[in-house]
Amino acid sequence: MFGNVFVVMFSKFKKKNMKKNSIHNEATSANDTVDENLNEATVVEPEVESQPDETTETASESDVDEEVDAQSKLEKELEETKAALEKEKKEYLFLMADFDNFRKRVLREKAELIKNGAEKALKGILPIVDDFERGLEASKAVNDAESIRQGMELIYSKLVKYLSDNGVKAMETTNAVFDPEIHEAVAMVPAADESQKGLIIDTTQKGYTLNDKVLRHAKVVVAQ
Repeated sequence: MFGNVFVVMFSKFKKKNMKKNSIHNEATSANDTVDENLNEATVVEPEVESQPDETTETASESDVDEEVDAQSKLEKELEETKAALEKEKKEYLFLMADFDNFRKRVLREKAELIKNGAEKALKGILPIVDDFERGLEASKAVNDAESIRQGMELIYSKLVKYLSDNGVKAMETTNAVFDPEIHEAVAMVPAADESQKGLIIDTTQKGYTLNDKVLRHAKVVVAQ
């Protein structure tokens, strides 16, 4: 009897375990199904409507304004440069015209100076010519040679002074050392002694300088 009771209890316990295992298996299966469905499901994120970036639009408008201002500034500078260039061009043309007139005037004055350069010198000699004419006229009625000589000396002194006032001076050649730059040797004679060699002992024609420049070479005789 005790064995029958044990069999009955074991049978109930086995059925209870089988029922528990069945419930557990069903729950596990259900969980697996839910997991598979979750894995297969596609998560759809809500679309977010894009909104314009106010900061970007403000920056773009600022860049455009800066470009417009820069272009306006460049155009203004270009106009100012053109105006300054035009002004300088006109001033340059005026300057060139003035210089051309000045050049022509200088050339004309130079030509007149060359043409009439001797006017002053010749005009200064005319009073001396007048003195010679008066002296020649007076010598016709005078038989005194000394008086004529004195008159000629006066005229000569007046002429020499006039030449000196205009920079013309006679060269000093007496006992001077021969210098081929200002002297012209017309003859060579033996020297009386060694101290006279290379010296000028006679002058056949005076030499003259004009403002320290040779106007006419002196013709001299040199001892050798």
